[in-house]
Amino acid sequence: MNPDTHATEPSNTPEGVPYPKAIKTFVKRAGRTTTGQAKAFETLGPLYVMPYSGTPIDRALWGAERVNAELILEIGFGMGDATAKIAALMPEKNFLGCEVHEPGVGALLKHMGEQNISNIRILQHDAVEVLDNMLPEASLDGVHIFFPDPWHKKRHHKRRLIQPPLIARLAARLKPGGYLHCATDWEPYAHQILEVLSAETSLKNTATDASGFAPKPAYRPLTKFENRGLKLGHGVWDVVFHKI
Repeated sequence: MNPDTHATEPSNTPEGVPYPKAIKTFVKRAGRTTTGQAKAFETLGPLYVMPYSGTPIDRALWGAERVNAELILEIGFGMGDATAKIAALMPEKNFLGCEVHEPGVGALLKHMGEQNISNIRILQHDAVEVLDNMLPEASLDGVHIFFPDPWHKKRHHKRRLIQPPLIARLAARLKPGGYLHCATDWEPYAHQILEVLSAETSLKNTATDASGFAPKPAYRPLTKFENRGLKLGHGVWDVVFHKI
């Protein structure tokens, strides 16, 4: 769903060779914002796009009456179709979406306006910095990462989003009983995701199937892309772990 997310972590870098000091969860890629998305940015952005502050998030931004509502983080929501559908399905919960891709942010705002959805707030910023500086430990009830870029070529696997450093960050910010839900349509990546999450000792797999993969939770809608893939016989793998 989101072609802009990835994560890298420097390792074994020779001394004196420049390397990014921190991992990132995205690659900025070109994209064209439509007229409708731009209009949604102009009219709804001030209401629902939060500025990155580097300080703990203020839950009152969802409304004073919602400060105790469950908070679900989505990293890389792409064009926001699934995000809007899930938020509409669970209006009692607060949703925070991190996405740097401007057309995607505009598209989600457009969905929100058209469907009268008000329980989503958006941060157009790197999710790692959001996790480190705006989300305290044990502050999340759930995390969604749907269809991150699989980086098919072996030499690019290090760019994949689902890596131990990020999962450790996410696990620390989940409340006990909170969940981490990943989905991918690339089977080799699905096995890597399962391996990485299984190695995090504070998480427990919810799957009862011997494969380790979970049935698709009812709240995750099928995307147009996913429907096309299923008709062609392509698989989709859901991985759902709970915080112990």
